[in-house]
Amino acid sequence: QVQLVESGGGLVQPGGSLRLSCAASRSIRSIDAMGWYRQAPGKERELVARITSGGSTNYVDSVKGRFTISRDNAKNTVDLQMNSLKAEDTAVYYCYAYTALVYWGRGTQVTVSS
Repeated sequence: QVQLVESGGGLVQPGGSLRLSCAASRSIRSIDAMGWYRQAPGKERELVARITSGGSTNYVDSVKGRFTISRDNAKNTVDLQMNSLKAEDTAVYYCYAYTALVYWGRGTQVTVSS
């Protein structure tokens, strides 16, 4: 079992940057994959980015070139660097971890607005 706590959300203007961080309650070395989903009002939850234990990454097309996911096994964290933010990036962002079961954080709000 693993508990996940997100941080780093907030309000930012279009074109700005935010860095989300997900802290795990135990070592993440054995966790197969971790990443971030987001859910905007009235929309389904979508996978934004994931990173495997081997370091392979995947991104949804809409964030490629703007978002970067990274994993620090020593700190047990997974971060999401978000640049060139757009209004359509506004959502609640959830950290997840997959290792036989899926574990979720409670989410952090990201609002992109002028």
